[in-house]
Amino acid sequence: MTAETAHHWPVPPQDGYTVDDLLTLPDLPPHTELIDGSLVFVSPQRYFHSIAIDLLVNGLRSTVPPELKVVREMTVVIDRRNGPEPDVLVVRATAARSPQQTYFQVRDVLLAIEVVSPDSESRDTDTKPHKYAGAGIPYFWRVEMTEPKARPVVHAFELDKETRVYESSGTFHDRLKLSVPFDIDIDLAEIDNL
Repeated sequence: MTAETAHHWPVPPQDGYTVDDLLTLPDLPPHTELIDGSLVFVSPQRYFHSIAIDLLVNGLRSTVPPELKVVREMTVVIDRRNGPEPDVLVVRATAARSPQQTYFQVRDVLLAIEVVSPDSESRDTDTKPHKYAGAGIPYFWRVEMTEPKARPVVHAFELDKETRVYESSGTFHDRLKLSVPFDIDIDLAEIDNL
């Protein structure tokens, strides 16, 4: 390996990284997350991932009430050692304080959505939902791709506040219609037109 091609990976602190590190370290790759004090670098997005996010963001924004905002790919500060980046978020409008802001506090998040990719499957189906539930995010959606049409399937969950565990509130294939956290009606087949 020549000096030009050598990679200089950051050496983690003895007790792991913190959210402050995540938000201030220079030259981190886009969409880097902090899970249990470890930096997680994500692979480049696949086309399905990108258009599924677009479909959900557009659909949610069409009915979101004014006291809420729909945002994409922003860090959520859960605690000092956890700063995941859900693909889509619904947050309290008052939490959007500045165009330069780079994160939201977990207390301001009502819905976190993860679009599952091959490299993030374990994090999106196990690690992150567990963290979101433990932190009290009321609603979570996991979005997966069906074969062979490459359409989204949305698994919706609602938090049981006593156990801090998500319980299924439905699996949606063609149309996503829910009344929480607000009235939602998204034609999932519209992904074919994006």
